[in-house]
Amino acid sequence: MPFAQPSSVVIAGSGIVGAAAAYFLARRGVRVDLFDADVPASQATGAADGAVSVASKRPGPMMEAALCGIALYRQLARDGLFADCFKSRSTFIVATSKAECDVLEAHSKALAGAGVRTATLAPQAARNRFPVLSPDALMIVEVHDEGHAIGYQIVHRFLTAAGVVVHRGHAVESLLLASDGSRVEGVATAKGDVRADAVVVAAGTGSARLLGIEHALIPRKGQLLITERARALNAAMPGAIMSGRYLLSKGSQNAPQAKLPKGLGLVIDPLQTGQFLIGGTREDHGDRRNNDIDAVSRILRDAVALVPGLADVRLLRSFAGVRTAVIDGLPLVGRLPHLINAYVATGFEGDGICLGPITGKAISQMVCGETPDMSLAAFDPARFGKSETVAWV
Repeated sequence: MPFAQPSSVVIAGSGIVGAAAAYFLARRGVRVDLFDADVPASQATGAADGAVSVASKRPGPMMEAALCGIALYRQLARDGLFADCFKSRSTFIVATSKAECDVLEAHSKALAGAGVRTATLAPQAARNRFPVLSPDALMIVEVHDEGHAIGYQIVHRFLTAAGVVVHRGHAVESLLLASDGSRVEGVATAKGDVRADAVVVAAGTGSARLLGIEHALIPRKGQLLITERARALNAAMPGAIMSGRYLLSKGSQNAPQAKLPKGLGLVIDPLQTGQFLIGGTREDHGDRRNNDIDAVSRILRDAVALVPGLADVRLLRSFAGVRTAVIDGLPLVGRLPHLINAYVATGFEGDGICLGPITGKAISQMVCGETPDMSLAAFDPARFGKSETVAWV
């Protein structure tokens, strides 16, 4: 059985999940040693679109987790921790073809059936709410109670509030196992061994080598764009726009058409700075760090088709990042098989910002022998067991 609250925990990875776990553990009085191969939020967390959203989820464990994640963001904003770094807003899913309308209609019913607050806007209402939107928009569904947060700001807020210092450029190389192999006694690093009562692995793609699960994790590239400030156009958008095609690129709904090249979808998010974040792609191949002109051109072309005013807004930069996905589409969150005091939280792909805080809280509760606020049954790492392809350290 898991032991009671530990006095010390080592966390590998200082992205949003690792930082959240450190915060919630430190609040309980647990001593936390947080290690990162680079610097906080340097990987997927720092290259994310910031969506705190349930809009593209199908009913099931990911939708339930996203709703828990949004609720925690709102609570932490009310409590003051996220008071100025969480923006509450709606997401507007826009269909521009009959095929997209059919998918969006089914998706809207599924969201509403799961208790998500939605509204389908009539054409005149849509024009009133979204005067900058292209007349090509045939159907708009507003998903209420969504939000946006910048990953590195959330990480900084967690670490500052927790008073946890990150061991930067200091990677965890392996877990130290007890002689009977039933538990961990700490971690090995290039600078020496560190002992602890429990270990949490939240190292994104780095979790694969550390835990021997290379064949269960997929590094998935995403490309995003940032524009200059265009305050008037930004103010005319009451929320983020998600193309109906994004549902197809993410596999949120079954559809007869083939997958889009590079997993191209479209999200246009008006940021608090007056800029726009525009994305994106979901790619299993290609250069993991660089943008390519084909993808950037396609994203921009589609964005202007949906919001024509963007044609007069300059692109400031494009960037790419690598997100960690799991081969069955669900993250790995929970206790490691065969080890009573080692835990993993990885594989969130594009949902890391939304699920990071609630996952960190859930892991901290599990580490301390409590039942997590969020159900983790569907994300249990034990579903892979030990096999020829998954070694689990």
